[in-house]
Amino acid sequence: MTSDTATFEQRVLFLDRHDKLNVLRGIQHGIEREGLRVSADGSLSQASHPAALGSALTHACITTDFSESLLEFITPPDISVKTTLGQLSDIHTHVYLQIDEEEIWPLSMPCFVGDEDDIVLAHYGTSNVGKMKHVYRVGLKNRYGSMMQAISGVHFNFSLPSSFWPVWCEMHDQEVSQDVISDSYFALIRNYRRMCWIIPYLYGASPAICSSFLHGRTSSYEFKTLGKGTSYLPYATSLRMSDLGYTNSAQSSLDICYNSLHSYVKSVRQAIQTPSDQYADIPAGENGHYQQLNANVLQIENELYSPIRPKQIAQSGEKPTDALSSRGVEYIEVRALDLDPYSTIGVNETQVYFLDVFLMYCLLKPSAPMSQAEYKQTEDNLTAVVLRGREPELTLAMDEQSMTLTDWAHAMFTQMSPIAQVLDKANGTTHYSAALAFELQKIDDPDLTPSGKMLNTMMANDEDNSYFGKRLAKQHKQQLLARDYVHYTQADFDTMRLSSLSQQSEIEAQDTVDFATYLQTYFNYQYADAMES
Repeated sequence: MTSDTATFEQRVLFLDRHDKLNVLRGIQHGIEREGLRVSADGSLSQASHPAALGSALTHACITTDFSESLLEFITPPDISVKTTLGQLSDIHTHVYLQIDEEEIWPLSMPCFVGDEDDIVLAHYGTSNVGKMKHVYRVGLKNRYGSMMQAISGVHFNFSLPSSFWPVWCEMHDQEVSQDVISDSYFALIRNYRRMCWIIPYLYGASPAICSSFLHGRTSSYEFKTLGKGTSYLPYATSLRMSDLGYTNSAQSSLDICYNSLHSYVKSVRQAIQTPSDQYADIPAGENGHYQQLNANVLQIENELYSPIRPKQIAQSGEKPTDALSSRGVEYIEVRALDLDPYSTIGVNETQVYFLDVFLMYCLLKPSAPMSQAEYKQTEDNLTAVVLRGREPELTLAMDEQSMTLTDWAHAMFTQMSPIAQVLDKANGTTHYSAALAFELQKIDDPDLTPSGKMLNTMMANDEDNSYFGKRLAKQHKQQLLARDYVHYTQADFDTMRLSSLSQQSEIEAQDTVDFATYLQTYFNYQYADAMES
């Protein structure tokens, strides 16, 4: 059987063989959870990143994203879902012990923000790498505004064990190689993009926003109002994923290709190296004045907003595409997840088991190359679901046909069922099938989705999302402070804090060039494919 002829059913049956099941026991996960620090009254914290949490530049599991108030918690990769979520809970508990009266905002869309300048950009010390991270954020503010960058989400990292790939290659009569592994991950990515509308439907939790988020911004959406200052769309699932949020309309013209590692790297590098007329007037080092890193379409690769990314662990000073070119795809990062407001840590166990099933489905399902027309179709489907996902009889485009969201989802769940059963068998559990059954209920009843539950609660109480968020934030804080550490200890966190401060000092002491020279060296791509038209 070759990769061209292996059907979805054949792939599932091959993995279901007793002698192949063990390779499905080592799937690794990691979670990155973002969350705004807020004052007890629900307003955005103006305080700097707490010194008790160590260095945001080098801490192993606690950093900041865009602003000083936007925390990011990171778990190391692990095969145990319970371990990953337990570690994430420990990190939350530790942070709450350090932030006094403050709380962590439980919603993806920000709390009330009076003015964009109230959002204090993150600082990372005096080193060149720290300055670069800060100037990048200055550029984001100047390009897109700070409000967009105050949005929070969950990133889910997923990788298959090294033992999986010999079985995968045996299935397709191939020799194991990093090229095959990377090609397989890109096949997964293409299928994910075709079907990732299911993610905001099942997990979108931002159907409403504080009206302060819209201050000074124009929108074509016909928002309805709730309470004193909440704007919402009746059937929306994830306004975070709309062009009001992380989906950046300014990048809509980028021709990013996901058909191979080479085409992806080439298209991303071209975007980084292409000057932008739109950003040409923002200072980028002229006379030592930095309001952005450069005036190109993308300042750096991280500026590319995408619901999924191929990833390779980068070495110090190494650009993400350099890491991918050198060592191929190591894991994939799912970026389409809103915070789960009903979870103290923004994500829940059932969700992780479902994502394992869904991502294996994306890998096992044959995945043809994607044309730009099909790419556009996937974007249109995603937009339809984030804005109108719970609308009765909503139709989506599938190739040359249209299908209701409900019918397409039922077909997907039918195909995912044997994958869940194989994963259950391999791991001696029923978690995967149970997760699939739980999520299927949301397909049949949109009121069970997080967006449906949130909006129904707020409308029943005529409650602003700010009150909804404050109420949950207080509950989460009480629950997290009432628990004991399970995987880490206070001594572990003390060690991480001191180590992070020491590492930052070492980095700052090792700088030997000025910032302009550092940036010039960093952006000096030496690849022939990057220079091709």
